[in-house]
Amino acid sequence: MSTSRRSPRVTAEMAADIKRLLKQNMMQHDIAARFGINPGRVSEIKTGKKFGDIAPERRV
Repeated sequence: MSTSRRSPRVTAEMAADIKRLLKQNMMQHDIAARFGINPGRVSEIKTGKKFGDIAPERRV
Protein backbone atom coordinates (compact mmCIF):
# COMPACT_ATOMS: atom_id res chain seq x y z
CA MET A 1 0.00 0.00 0.00
CA SER A 2 1.51 3.30 -1.04
CA THR A 3 0.77 6.52 0.74
CA SER A 4 0.86 9.55 -1.52
CA ARG A 5 1.52 12.96 -0.06
CA ARG A 6 -0.34 15.76 -1.71
CA SER A 7 0.53 19.41 -1.57
CA PRO A 8 -2.17 21.72 -0.29
CA ARG A 9 -4.22 23.43 -2.98
CA VAL A 10 -2.84 26.89 -3.76
CA THR A 11 -5.38 29.61 -3.04
CA ALA A 12 -5.53 33.13 -4.47
CA GLU A 13 -4.36 34.46 -1.09
CA MET A 14 -1.37 32.10 -1.14
CA ALA A 15 -0.58 33.12 -4.72
CA ALA A 16 -0.57 36.80 -3.75
CA ASP A 17 1.80 36.07 -0.87
CA ILE A 18 4.02 33.94 -3.13
CA LYS A 19 4.20 36.79 -5.65
CA ARG A 20 5.20 39.18 -2.86
CA LEU A 21 8.00 36.85 -1.77
CA LEU A 22 9.17 36.45 -5.38
CA LYS A 23 9.32 40.24 -5.69
CA GLN A 24 11.55 40.26 -2.60
CA ASN A 25 13.89 37.87 -4.47
CA MET A 26 13.21 34.89 -2.22
CA MET A 27 14.26 31.66 -3.93
CA GLN A 28 11.48 29.53 -5.40
CA HIS A 29 12.44 26.38 -3.49
CA ASP A 30 12.40 28.33 -0.20
CA ILE A 31 8.93 29.67 -0.98
CA ALA A 32 7.73 26.18 -1.85
CA ALA A 33 9.08 24.84 1.45
CA ARG A 34 7.40 27.65 3.39
CA PHE A 35 4.00 26.76 1.92
CA GLY A 36 4.54 23.01 1.76
CA ILE A 37 3.96 22.94 -1.98
CA ASN A 38 5.80 21.64 -5.03
CA PRO A 39 8.34 24.13 -6.47
CA GLY A 40 6.61 23.70 -9.83
CA ARG A 41 3.54 25.47 -8.44
CA VAL A 42 5.72 28.46 -7.48
CA SER A 43 7.14 28.51 -11.01
CA GLU A 44 3.64 28.45 -12.53
CA ILE A 45 2.67 31.43 -10.39
CA LYS A 46 5.88 33.29 -11.26
CA THR A 47 5.37 32.84 -15.00
CA GLY A 48 1.67 33.71 -14.86
CA LYS A 49 0.55 30.26 -15.97
CA LYS A 50 -1.53 30.12 -12.77
CA PHE A 51 -3.06 33.09 -10.94
CA GLY A 52 -1.88 35.54 -13.59
CA ASP A 53 -4.62 37.99 -12.62
CA ILE A 54 -3.66 38.08 -8.93
CA ALA A 55 -1.54 40.98 -7.70
CA PRO A 56 1.24 40.53 -5.13
CA GLU A 57 0.06 40.88 -1.54
CA ARG A 58 0.78 44.29 -0.08
CA ARG A 59 1.97 44.36 3.51
CA VAL A 60 0.94 47.37 5.56
